[in-house]
Amino acid sequence: MTYSNLDRLADPTQFHHPLDISGCDPALLAEQLKMMLVIRLAEEKIGDMVTAGEINCPCHLGIGQEAIAVGLSTHLQATDRVFGAHRSHSHYLALGGDVFELFAEVLGRVGGCAKGMGGSMHLYDGNIGFAGSVPIVGATIPIAVGAALAAKMDNQHQIAVSYFGDGATEEGVFHESLNLAAMLKLPIVFVCENNLFASHMHIRLRQPGNSTARFAQAHHIPAEIVDGNDVVKMTAVAQKAVEHARSGAGPFFLETVTYRWRGHVGPREDTDVGLKRSDDLVLWKGRDPVQRLAAAMENAGIMSPDNLVNLHTTVKSSIEDAWQRAAETAFPPQTALLDLVYFSNQEALL
Repeated sequence: MTYSNLDRLADPTQFHHPLDISGCDPALLAEQLKMMLVIRLAEEKIGDMVTAGEINCPCHLGIGQEAIAVGLSTHLQATDRVFGAHRSHSHYLALGGDVFELFAEVLGRVGGCAKGMGGSMHLYDGNIGFAGSVPIVGATIPIAVGAALAAKMDNQHQIAVSYFGDGATEEGVFHESLNLAAMLKLPIVFVCENNLFASHMHIRLRQPGNSTARFAQAHHIPAEIVDGNDVVKMTAVAQKAVEHARSGAGPFFLETVTYRWRGHVGPREDTDVGLKRSDDLVLWKGRDPVQRLAAAMENAGIMSPDNLVNLHTTVKSSIEDAWQRAAETAFPPQTALLDLVYFSNQEALL
């Protein structure tokens, strides 16, 4: 593989087999499977409620991309500073974000993680290290670099993480951020979730190569390209990246190759837009990160079919309970606009 072409990783007919979990900790695998299932079912619930007209804010779903945040978050600490973009439900939940608070947020209720002020695209929970998501493409990348500079100055071995999609690599600020991070040897992990689409346009129509890691190479930043639908491999390369940044060696770039099952925004699959999406989506569902891990654990005797059914039932029940509680939560008072949006009241925010 070169840094300009993803080769087999971008081929939707490849990697449909169960994961190779040899040497892995069964307890960690069980924890990661449960977390991926929580993210999957929570996002499916949000999609259903958008369709039902219960949610009125734009929702960008990352169903199919769960392994990336779960693998990376395995190595993060609550004192690290993680920044998302407009498709960040998985980033928030994988760090330990509360499902009830996510649901309350997309419903605009006072119990939301941003007190109902942000909706799906403005999530925040400083207690778990999630420093925020912003819908403007590429907007959080320089903020994450600033957080990395602060972490370096604090000298507490904290790192910053910047999640973004392949479309953000076409923004000028992305390149400025990589250059500055490299020059100052900042403790930051750049994570490109390359799902091959920016809005509705395939990367082959936008860039001369389908890999974004070449941009890291241009800025002398070490990089790894990984199957983003393989949580085992994702966990391994994430450990390398996080340890590199935390050691003071400077930034690291991860290109995680994946595919989103739903459209750019909302619950539709958008199979009527985009190059070959209607054909490729069916194949990419065969590279399901949840099912590949579940199949591997079943094959290894770590989980029985009954265990898997029970896990799904338990998680589904918890999701429904969280939704019910969120739907019963009150809307913020009108004064919250002055206290939390137009006027800086730090005490109210914290």
